[in-house]
Amino acid sequence: MSKNKGFSNTSANRYSLALYELASEGNLISQIEDQAIAIINLIKSSNDFKNFIKDPTSNKNDLITVISKLSEQNKLENLFKNFLNFLITKRRFFFVEQILKSFVEICSKKRGELKAELKSAKELSSQEIQNITNELTQNFSSKIKLNYKHDKSLIGGLIVQVGSTMVDTSIKNKLQQIQNRMIEA
Repeated sequence: MSKNKGFSNTSANRYSLALYELASEGNLISQIEDQAIAIINLIKSSNDFKNFIKDPTSNKNDLITVISKLSEQNKLENLFKNFLNFLITKRRFFFVEQILKSFVEICSKKRGELKAELKSAKELSSQEIQNITNELTQNFSSKIKLNYKHDKSLIGGLIVQVGSTMVDTSIKNKLQQIQNRMIEA
């Protein structure tokens, strides 16, 4: 097993937990969580930024300069900026997306939220998503953090997964069940 694969799970969690503890001490959890989500979204939306982070030839000073500019433009908390710079100096910035996702997950768990996945065949409005979230919150007696995806391949219906519980009402699934029964017969 390579070092990077070992790092990707264990060490990313350690770095994210350290960030959580530092943010907690400074009463900055919600601000840093919002900023971490913004950085994650930037990585997802900007191929240039993503490639720059993943480029092993990127110079430490160039990375620090980029973080300084990002910090100024987005008014990043000093603690968060210092954490990002720390990752650069330790040559761990390559894993920043994974570390920040882990941090956001820790924040969610500490608030007692359950993660849920929702996929639907038709595009749902924000009101419909909110109604589903409220229904799941009542059914599971816990605050739900819903991740929604529109998936045309389902043909119709939806798939909801909360933890290990899955409800699949998609037409695609029903057709697959019919096909399986026909093969068995």
